[in-house]
Amino acid sequence: MNEDQIEEIELGIKNGVDVTIYAKKEFDWRQMQEIRWGLENGLDVSIYASPKFYSDKMFQIRWGLEKGLDVSIYAKHMFSARQMEQIRDGLASGLDVSIYARVEISYSRMEEIIIRLVKEKKWTNNK
Repeated sequence: MNEDQIEEIELGIKNGVDVTIYAKKEFDWRQMQEIRWGLENGLDVSIYASPKFYSDKMFQIRWGLEKGLDVSIYAKHMFSARQMEQIRDGLASGLDVSIYARVEISYSRMEEIIIRLVKEKKWTNNK
């Protein structure tokens, strides 16, 4: 392990989290950091504590968990981090993400769909 990984392990020990969850050479320090932050916030990190998720994907999942969202919809390795972000944003806005939460839809197209859904939601609420 390199010094950044060791530092993440030491920070976890200092902060009283179970470092055995992430003190593994297959995680880089950024992944370790995302897992540590989740543990420090009392989250169930088991959904993203996997080497198949890069740190940017872990961030999207952790953020969703912190907001109480159903991250199981997008915590799938085949989604890009940007797609995950669009799905997460839709969930946070109370949108029906099943309309666009598909890997074959690009994140930019997802964003366009969200904008349309938000406009429709506002229009419906103003009736």
